[in-house]
Amino acid sequence: MKQQEIHEVEQGIRPPESVKMTLEEFLEHDVEGYEYVKGELVPMPPPSREHGEISVNVIRYLDAYVYQNKLGRLYTAETTFQVGERVMKPDVAFVSTARLTGDKTKGFPIPPDLAVEGVSPSDVQSRVVEKTLAYLNAGTRLVWVLEPVSQTVTVYRSETDIEMLTRDDILTGGDVVPEFSCSVAHLFE
Repeated sequence: MKQQEIHEVEQGIRPPESVKMTLEEFLEHDVEGYEYVKGELVPMPPPSREHGEISVNVIRYLDAYVYQNKLGRLYTAETTFQVGERVMKPDVAFVSTARLTGDKTKGFPIPPDLAVEGVSPSDVQSRVVEKTLAYLNAGTRLVWVLEPVSQTVTVYRSETDIEMLTRDDILTGGDVVPEFSCSVAHLFE
């Protein structure tokens, strides 16, 4: 029955909150357009054009550096990561070379080293913070939250080590992506 229920959710016939599943079931089915939080499917609205452009800008600057320095790989929002008891799809994620193991045909059973989330018009601030804390609590070492309205990046290194950067600041990769730096303004061009 679960496969039929998932198909009905994907087709818009059944509301996602009516389907309860385990983490293992979600990982097995990888339901398109949803993240998994505490037994429930959470819809991921399609990103806006602005959101897509900002994500591409992050990839443009970060991927060139990561690739050139053979530090690991970047992944887009199509890639799933197990983040504690959640399955999440960060807009952009970095995984260091040392942690690139396992079956490439599936998502990651681990959280990323760096998660990048862009704030969408449909996002609620408390959900963005909850998501950020979930990453950190599961072992993600660095989270960047990009806010297009204020053109700021909030950098989370832990629950207590948080920094907000403006267009005039330089974003760095800290010890997660050593020596990476980029103007915050470039991310919002």
